[in-house]
Amino acid sequence: MRVLTTAVLGLGLLAGAAQAKAPLRDVSEIDDNMLRVALALEISEKCGEIDARTMKGMKYLWSLKRRANALGYSDDEINAYRKSPDEKARIRAEGEAYVKSKGLNPKKAADLCKLGHAEIASGSVIGSLLKAK
Repeated sequence: MRVLTTAVLGLGLLAGAAQAKAPLRDVSEIDDNMLRVALALEISEKCGEIDARTMKGMKYLWSLKRRANALGYSDDEINAYRKSPDEKARIRAEGEAYVKSKGLNPKKAADLCKLGHAEIASGSVIGSLLKAK
């Protein structure tokens, strides 16, 4: 009986470990899209030629939240992720790397405008969250 109890407890622990959630930063369908939202926001704030599609952006963020909830993340876990200074800094660094990968300077408004116009023209997720004035 003791062996059976130990085996059942062991299986229970294995099942719990298998169900452990990865940090949201490691869930690409959430994290990659948060990067896209952050890039669109940065472009709209720094480029006077481009505005954010605010309502579309809010709907998009709500859809990401619903998806994270569906994946088993609580509102507290989602809020901790989105408010974390470390996560914000990491996403900023990834955004700057993305801009640089396009041969542009993330510190120059003109380069962010170029990127914004290119994203709009390509119909990317970032571009769909932006509109030229």
